[in-house]
Amino acid sequence: MSDAALALDGVERTFKQAGNDLHVLRGASVSIRRGETVALVGPSGAGKSTLLHIAGLLERPDGGDVIVGGTSCRRLGDDARTALRRTAIGFVYQFHHLLPEFSALENIVVPQMIAAAAKSAARDRARDLLGMVGLADRATHRPAKLSGGEQQRVAIVRALANSPDVLIADEPTGNLDQETADHVFALLMQLTHETGVAALVATHNPDLAARMDRKLMLRNGVLEEV
Repeated sequence: MSDAALALDGVERTFKQAGNDLHVLRGASVSIRRGETVALVGPSGAGKSTLLHIAGLLERPDGGDVIVGGTSCRRLGDDARTALRRTAIGFVYQFHHLLPEFSALENIVVPQMIAAAAKSAARDRARDLLGMVGLADRATHRPAKLSGGEQQRVAIVRALANSPDVLIADEPTGNLDQETADHVFALLMQLTHETGVAALVATHNPDLAARMDRKLMLRNGVLEEV
């Protein structure tokens, strides 16, 4: 797993429910290379969001390890996990979660400045990223002035702003109509391959899952190739 951008090694997660143990993850393992897109599928309630939260260092597993860019996170403290997540992992959700009071460009600048980038360099990169997704002329627009597809395109390049090793996406097109979803998804795949980021994408859409490099089913707490 040493050459993987993201690896899960025997990840376990158990919750208490009505006094009983609910074993959501039972030794889930996967290795994802740079530039590879992997679909995560499974029924609602299977634990996909839990797995994404653990992979994205938002939640700690009860057992096993998460390796990001070759760094084992098993023994990292909270500050080290936060620092690694800030620079090495990008997130895209079903809802764009853009800051409504900021322009499209400013939404992309903010995570870079949090990661200690100079403001001028952050603005230059934000302009470049918006140009990559055809939104250069929308840079000064606030989210309310953008269409749903435009908002999600901004959210995608915001996730790539700090050149992460890993992109975690949870139903990134689930809130869009089919035509817009197809366009946004194609853009996501293109950017993933061009930038070399490793993408783990949860989706209920079988057509979109089939267009990725690999597909994993989360079943009974274990990841299986399908």
